[in-house]
Amino acid sequence: MIKLIEKYPVLSLLLFVVLMLGFTIDSIPVSIMEARNFISAREMLTDGNWILTTMNGEARYEKPPLPTWITAAFGFVFGMKSVLALRWPALLLVASIGISIYLLSKKLELTKSHSLINGFIVMSSFYVIGITIEGPWDIYAHGFMLMALYQLFQLFQKQKTNLYNSLLFVVFLACSVLSKGPVSLYVLLLSFIIAYGIAYKLRGGTLHFLKLFSLLVFGILLGGWWYFHVRIADPETFTAIASRETSNWSSYNVRPFYYYWSFFVQSGLWTIPAFISLLYPYMKSRTSNIKAYRFSFFWTIIAVILLSIIPEKKSRYLMPVLIPLAINIGFYIDYLIREFKNLKKPKETFPVYFEFRLVAAIAILFGVSGFFLGPLLTGWVLVQFLIAEVVLAIIGILILMQLKRKAIKPTFYLVLLFIMSVGLLALPLAKIQVQKDFKSVATLSEHNLPLYSLNNIAPEVIYSYGDKIPNLKTDDGVVLPEASEFHVLTTKTDPNSIDELNELYTIEFIATYDANFAEKDTKAHRSRLVNTLYKLTRKD
Repeated sequence: MIKLIEKYPVLSLLLFVVLMLGFTIDSIPVSIMEARNFISAREMLTDGNWILTTMNGEARYEKPPLPTWITAAFGFVFGMKSVLALRWPALLLVASIGISIYLLSKKLELTKSHSLINGFIVMSSFYVIGITIEGPWDIYAHGFMLMALYQLFQLFQKQKTNLYNSLLFVVFLACSVLSKGPVSLYVLLLSFIIAYGIAYKLRGGTLHFLKLFSLLVFGILLGGWWYFHVRIADPETFTAIASRETSNWSSYNVRPFYYYWSFFVQSGLWTIPAFISLLYPYMKSRTSNIKAYRFSFFWTIIAVILLSIIPEKKSRYLMPVLIPLAINIGFYIDYLIREFKNLKKPKETFPVYFEFRLVAAIAILFGVSGFFLGPLLTGWVLVQFLIAEVVLAIIGILILMQLKRKAIKPTFYLVLLFIMSVGLLALPLAKIQVQKDFKSVATLSEHNLPLYSLNNIAPEVIYSYGDKIPNLKTDDGVVLPEASEFHVLTTKTDPNSIDELNELYTIEFIATYDANFAEKDTKAHRSRLVNTLYKLTRKD
């Protein structure tokens, strides 16, 4: 089976993502960042706001529109209510990152087998998967940037700017800028160039580098046209949003310089190999290609340093670091595949046994989670759980068997099979863990009465409703609808406390809508997802 996978590397990488999450990723609730993207995409289709993008009818220029355009295209074909379809573009970008890493690794003169391992590692890293839901713009920006860097690497190596690589570099660079502004330029591109200079030296004449610089500028300008257009078309709103966003870099979520220095844990199950792969004195004599290892090592470290300089820090900003880190991890895995049977020292073998035995234990003990699910395991859900339990237990046992034989390559691919099986078989069980008071506002769209809000309703709720929810409270006061009867949805503000409404309308409490999947007494329960519905009827 491994030989078949290695025979068709690109197809194998694509199928891995599709089988892991392509049919089950809608089991995870829509996040706040996703909801913003979905709402803007919906309003592109319903209101035609393709350039001057909106969210709930109000200008939203915080993020550039390319990811939303792609989401809207999938929404047009499959419907804006299909979370699975709306998440597919991000999954395809995950696959593209794996494929790009594979192709780049080949250009680094690594073997086909080693390059494929690198591709699988990046796609199975925890936060590369998690970012598709927590911050969907990021996966687009970094995915397109990695495609651009693959072209730039060839331009560096060839020391000439041929038309094919130059054109693709400009196009992919522009797509990255049009996905999330300069973020990926700073984190991935700058660190890539510095690391390349350290490992391979920047060779070529002055004219060559002037051409490369011109391509870089052209790509940035091509991707930046949207910013210039919005700046001209709606200068007041754009300036206010830009000012707020830039001030966040130094005043919002400020963390110490060392905040990111546990970055390797974001690789999930690859945490231990990731840490060991960063031990340069240990790894430099054990790699199959010291130049390529030095390149991936410095690319990773420099990217972390660049991120650490910026005062504003969030866990999701670390995602691009996992791209070069995957190549780094691949060197350690490749070393184990070649040499593990010959290793005798416990300090070298213990981390390997601990890593893979831990994965095996998680797989075998998956059935223990049934005690926590309890009465939810009935009917088809019970069948799903038992299938997942049996499959994962078998994989865990096979991991232990291969580890006993010191066969690291089969062990590695069994870990990938475990990750894929969790996504395919276990993830759907997340749907059953819904708290008893869960109530979606989606049914309100079937009512004939118009719906308004009295404060900022959470994006997840607006997306679930299926249409805009106008706010009655504005900077100029309370806007009174023309309708004599309407619904009001509010998180905190009681309409009885607003004199204009209390004097003119009979206010009737209808219901509480709690969109939380988590129980009320847990940390995951969000008060912003709890809304109260009132019916207002004009007094005679």
